Amino acid sequence: MNISFLGNWRKKRDPARVTVFSDSESDREGVAELLSECELLRSQAYRAGIELDDSPASLEALDQLLPRWRDDEESLPWLGNDAGLYLGTVILRTVPGAAWQLWPDGQPVIRLESGREIDVVAAGHEWAASGVPELSQLYGEVSEA
Repeated sequence: MNISFLGNWRKKRDPARVTVFSDSESDREGVAELLSECELLRSQAYRAGIELDDSPASLEALDQLLPRWRDDEESLPWLGNDAGLYLGTVILRTVPGAAWQLWPDGQPVIRLESGREIDVVAAGHEWAASGVPELSQLYGEVSEA
């Protein structure tokens, strides 16, 4: 169905964006579990024969996917969210001292032991749209810090 005003309305809106609000520190585990779901990315990877096992090697495999999603304006921002959240999940599970941190506006970022904060969702959007930076490359930079 082609509804012209709906297309124009979507162009004026920000791409899909993850926002999380939590009232307590005890919610950290639940928030981490929720953010690791990444259903759209996992289904795309599954169809391509890639298992997303929360490992750095799976990020390399994602970087090798043909970016067929770039033709789909509707799913592109959602896939970008998922890619960023998946990157954050891999960092969280493999880099000692890494943790999800919520900015005051609810944006989830990864905070490293050093205090550096990585906006993985923004990186995921860039990866989904252009392939740069590669998820595995960003992971390598973060894991060495």
